[in-house]
Amino acid sequence: MEIREKGSEFLKEELHKAQKELKLKDEECERLSRVREQLERELEELTASLFEEAHKMVREANTKQAASEKQLKEARGKIDMLQAEVTALKTLVITSTPASPNRELHPQLLSPTKAGARKGHLRHKSTSSALCPIACPAAGHILTPDKDGKEADTTLFAEFQAWRESPTLDKDSPFLGRVYREDVGPCLDFTAQELSALVRAAVEDNTLTIEPVASHTPPTGKAAAAAGYGSTNTCALSGLARACRHRIRLGDSESHYYISPSSRARITAVCNFFTYIRYIQQGLVRQDAEPMFWEVTRLRKEMSLAKLGFFPQEA
Repeated sequence: MEIREKGSEFLKEELHKAQKELKLKDEECERLSRVREQLERELEELTASLFEEAHKMVREANTKQAASEKQLKEARGKIDMLQAEVTALKTLVITSTPASPNRELHPQLLSPTKAGARKGHLRHKSTSSALCPIACPAAGHILTPDKDGKEADTTLFAEFQAWRESPTLDKDSPFLGRVYREDVGPCLDFTAQELSALVRAAVEDNTLTIEPVASHTPPTGKAAAAAGYGSTNTCALSGLARACRHRIRLGDSESHYYISPSSRARITAVCNFFTYIRYIQQGLVRQDAEPMFWEVTRLRKEMSLAKLGFFPQEA
């Protein structure tokens, strides 16, 4: 009996000890479960944060790429306008150096004898009397006949002289009013009247962009109509079936209008004229009245020819 009681007590102690160990293990398992749950939550939050950051970086990259592509398109679109301005500026550049001055462009360097001969253009003495100067009564200016046989209209020259004294882009002035009426208006008078008015306003505001048509095929159908692409086979201004190698954009609008070579030549001719008179207004043209008048007349001639359908084939 005594041995049995001792064995029973020993077993109870062992049982109690096993229960305590089991309880400790349960507590450890519970603690580890809480740690695992916390790690899982942190992992989920970290994963979500990483995905959000990755999406943000992708969005920013796409935005920057779109902005860069837009700037590239705008830069390419301005190439034509800059080329037109360069053409106008070529008429203002004096190719002369102190070591080798261009005496034809600097008449003050000619001797009186040579200067007189230059004005007479080396004609026979018997015919030199035909080159007598013409007085412009309105401006008090002496107009010299040109060597190419050109003779300025005194009324037109007087209007230009009056405008040159105080250059402005106000179309109500007699000089610009005449140019608008006789050249700019007819040159920009296309079949699509509403679009013609928008083009004219953009040219006057210097916010019109001409860009070459990309080599890739533009979108068609509803997508094309939404983007304002139109058709590369129909001029948006004249409505004629023509191969349109250029398109225009008005101001900050994202819409584009495809134009034929003829329409582009007419718009470019008007832009060249406005570019030159802006140079005069800004004081960038430092010439006498006559050379400036003849350059304005040449630009008016370009507008008239473009309106009649005469333009360089590369246009």
